[in-house]
Amino acid sequence: MEKIKMITPLVEMDGDEMTRILWQLIKDELLLPFLELNTEYYDLGLEHRNETDDQVTIDAANATKKYGVAVKCATITPNAARMTEYHLKEMWKSPNGTIRAMLDGTVFRAPIVVNGIEPCVKNWKKPITIARHAYGDVYKATEMKIPKAGKCELVYTALDGSETRELIHDFSGEGIVQGQHNLCNSIESFAKSCFNYALDTKQDLWFATKDTISKKYDHTFKDIFQEIFDAEYKEKFKKAGIEYFYTLIDDAVARVMKSEGGYIWACKNYDGDVMSDMVSSAFGSLAMMTSVLVSPEGYYEYEAAHGTVQRHYYNHLKGQETSTNSVATIFAWTGALKKRGELDQNKELVDFAQKLEEACIQTIESGRMTKDLALITSLENPVVLSSSEFIKAVRTTLEGIRKS
Repeated sequence: MEKIKMITPLVEMDGDEMTRILWQLIKDELLLPFLELNTEYYDLGLEHRNETDDQVTIDAANATKKYGVAVKCATITPNAARMTEYHLKEMWKSPNGTIRAMLDGTVFRAPIVVNGIEPCVKNWKKPITIARHAYGDVYKATEMKIPKAGKCELVYTALDGSETRELIHDFSGEGIVQGQHNLCNSIESFAKSCFNYALDTKQDLWFATKDTISKKYDHTFKDIFQEIFDAEYKEKFKKAGIEYFYTLIDDAVARVMKSEGGYIWACKNYDGDVMSDMVSSAFGSLAMMTSVLVSPEGYYEYEAAHGTVQRHYYNHLKGQETSTNSVATIFAWTGALKKRGELDQNKELVDFAQKLEEACIQTIESGRMTKDLALITSLENPVVLSSSEFIKAVRTTLEGIRKS
């Protein structure tokens, strides 16, 4: 078959450790034989980020703004041990954090549902997508230890020098205090990204906080969502046949557990962090979770929801065979290729990406899978494949699907 052509480039962000090895295998076995792959390449591996003083991450984010669609490999966020291991100039920031801030995006994560990998929650039949706000809250909090009795206040000083004060607590002894903040324009972007993604995927949207307790902070989130929905999206949702509603987060948890799935659940930053791990784990594995960063301007960045699989990489360096699950990384590529094809009205590219996803699922459902899935599958006598064997098995399945 003639290779499928791409009209506009994808922004390709390479990464670290075992996922970097998988990245190249995926390109060699599943993409380059079938596509005239058109990407603008950025090496976000930790060594190159260090060489460029992390300028490469900024360049990759700007390229995403230019072309609209990016695909990203998992990357290392360095700690003290990585400083020594990689001889770093400084402890560089998380590339994901830098890119999210520059694109002003919201992270949407959803499980990849496969027969034979049953959710722990027996009534879940469809994927539950978590929409996580990517700014503020505990991640940008200021903290203080209180050494002894005294008064702690929140103080806002306006540019004209006037002050507003709120008592936090009168301490009678030692304690701790934390100050969180958010930005209304970031919450607005979060809301618009959620509404747009719901329309794109034709799914209901839930938003949940605790405004009955947090009557100013959480209530502001609730109000902004409602104002934007009423002004810009109410009629669009009605036309699409989907629903938006707000509920308390404890009520949302109860509803989620009793639901069949098939909707988007929007959460504040920390809530989304926790709930996406809960959903992915309950559906089977972080390695079976898609992740896409969506900005209100219409930029899309697709990635796997997991890390660089450090332990497998060290085994790989020793020459040992690994059985690393590449499905989430493959789906990062297919998500980006589908979106690129949709924007370019390139049906061939969209169809190819869909067939590649089908090939992954069919391969697993036929009983051929990596070790992590073999340990939890309900299929009898699964065949455990190595990292490269699984990708090659997907290629064989894909070739069969394309010929049929």
